[in-house]
Amino acid sequence: MEDMSLETEALRAFLADCGGEDVVALDLRETIGWTDYFVIATAGSEARLDGLERRVGEFCRERELSVRRPDRGRAALAARGAQNEWRVIDLGSIIVHLMTGRARSFYDLERLHSKAPR
Repeated sequence: MEDMSLETEALRAFLADCGGEDVVALDLRETIGWTDYFVIATAGSEARLDGLERRVGEFCRERELSVRRPDRGRAALAARGAQNEWRVIDLGSIIVHLMTGRARSFYDLERLHSKAPR
């Protein structure tokens, strides 16, 4: 597999090309121990979230990236009432967060990980 920083940048660019808004990649290698990168994108609606989630699946199949525990994030988020506003896709070294603007503003992952380089 290619270097994950290259995969992360490719995924960030891919999401931006697919209509993801304000797509950022956070390098977490120096700040947390359970993943290397977050890729965060905003979607304008739940339908757009569905579309972006499908497109990430296509991206992963094309690049032979394995999705880990695909429903784990959704189940945890459903308990907090964010099921339809936040999708988490666990690729191991990369965690993808697809969020509505409301969820992204509320959870503010960039602030929580403000020390991580973009």
